[in-house]
Amino acid sequence: MMRSGMGKALAAACVLVPLLASCTSTPPPPSPTTTTKVTPTEQDLSQIVVGVDELSGGYNPHAVADISPVTQALAQLLLPSVFRPDDDGEPELDKTLMRSARVVSNDPFTVAYTIRPDASWSDGAPIAAEDFIYLAEVMRSEPGTVAPAGYRLIDEVASRGGGKRVEVTFTERYQGWRHLFSHLLPAHLLKDVPGGWQAALRSSFPAYGGPFAIKSIDTARGEILLERNERYWEKPAAVDQLVLRRSDQQGIAAALRNGNNQFALSRTDAAGLEALRQLGDRVELHTVARPEVAELQLRPTGEVLADDDARAGIAALLDRGELIAAGVEGGPSAKLRAHAQLAAPTEDAYRSTIPAVAASPHPQRAERLLTKAGYRKSAGRWRTSGGEPLSLTVASPGEREPYAAIANELTDQLAGAGIQARAETPDPRELFATDPADPDTEPVAGGDGIDIAVAPRPVGADDAATFASRFGCRAAREPESSDSAMTPGNVAGFCDERVQRIIDATVTGDRQLSDTVDEAEPRLWRANVTIPLFQLADTLALTPDVAGVSAGPALAGPFSSAVNWVRTG
Repeated sequence: MMRSGMGKALAAACVLVPLLASCTSTPPPPSPTTTTKVTPTEQDLSQIVVGVDELSGGYNPHAVADISPVTQALAQLLLPSVFRPDDDGEPELDKTLMRSARVVSNDPFTVAYTIRPDASWSDGAPIAAEDFIYLAEVMRSEPGTVAPAGYRLIDEVASRGGGKRVEVTFTERYQGWRHLFSHLLPAHLLKDVPGGWQAALRSSFPAYGGPFAIKSIDTARGEILLERNERYWEKPAAVDQLVLRRSDQQGIAAALRNGNNQFALSRTDAAGLEALRQLGDRVELHTVARPEVAELQLRPTGEVLADDDARAGIAALLDRGELIAAGVEGGPSAKLRAHAQLAAPTEDAYRSTIPAVAASPHPQRAERLLTKAGYRKSAGRWRTSGGEPLSLTVASPGEREPYAAIANELTDQLAGAGIQARAETPDPRELFATDPADPDTEPVAGGDGIDIAVAPRPVGADDAATFASRFGCRAAREPESSDSAMTPGNVAGFCDERVQRIIDATVTGDRQLSDTVDEAEPRLWRANVTIPLFQLADTLALTPDVAGVSAGPALAGPFSSAVNWVRTG
């Protein structure tokens, strides 16, 4: 294919350049090669270019659908937070925004926040209580949000002192309150936006409250240009501009080699890692774990997987090792296999809890369970009691990797086991913005609903809130009744009263998460609702042309220190 393309290009050159007497495949004599050291100009020194592997739209850090390293980077550069992770990854009050944040009452549990008087959005509006109120409301009510459980404990958010003092009252004592109100959003611009929450930050940011602002986003060209936020009230950024530039793995390596990129943060496979290693000592490589675990969600809300035996039978068919291999492709994530339901491999609380039955495929167990669930195997194909093929729909968030690759491997495995499987790639916001437990929700992508989602699992927030957000129930008041029933409060559509009791005690601090692992983990593995695969990781490639960049605090990444970055000679 390469020779054919070169031949077509040569023929085109003959047509387009008639001044040439003829075209020949004989190359001209080689010209002398000279090496020139390029000295950065003053304009170069005011700009840092970062190589990334994707710039897909959707930049809401509170939406599961938008999880990505670029979304995380933009949130840290553009949005204010009450607390940010310190060097050890623990929440530390961000004094560029806050004067104070402290518990002022235990009955009811109340936290008071005092915002700096000079903190404001880039359009001049103050950062104030309405931004806290807006974020709390959407996190409590909207589906597909990141770690909403802590916000669901909020009873009231009150504005005091002209909006610069915020008092938040909780229904229960909540030890993880320091993890709330990160990446505040400009309520005055988003609360009435057309399309509501699902349209928020889909393609850009309406205002900024951090050291940088967006000058342009060109997804077609693959570039986001950020500049110093001149309205920022605190320490100004050391450089004038940051550029996030998209390229493939070989392109990123070439840009680092020729000095077009000062560093890169990208997902790499085995070939990409080797291309970076070939750059030699000039480039320093680090593995940066993302706050994201790839997992399968066997949603117990559809006709097939609502049955416990059928769900367990499907899980027993899967070759988890091959699914992981399809996703990591020999990259740094290969060392971060996730063998637990609650903690990610790079978290301090992590330890393997995977039972032997879930570690590898068990065809005989699968056949026994599917038969018990009412299915029969005929001519190598599984069918219902009525003779219809057993069919499942698998979805991944758009074409986003590694989820699309895992979904393809999953459908191949199901088909090989005699189950009709169809892959869907809906828009990520459609996939996660629908409530799988809501019977009135329209099916995604016009299909029969999603049986298995290949999805990101957010990690890094308060451990108890993450537990509750992933597996918790929430009360739903019955129509025309004062009674309330428990319904799923998570994107997997899972709700179990016994697990919920463990969650309630953990969130309020009556039990430490470490004390509940032995009880919760076996139940969650037996439920066969979520099958964790691996934690995603990127490769940070640093050149000597930039100073101040590091891998950053655990699960926070390098962009948390961007205000101090300096372009060097």
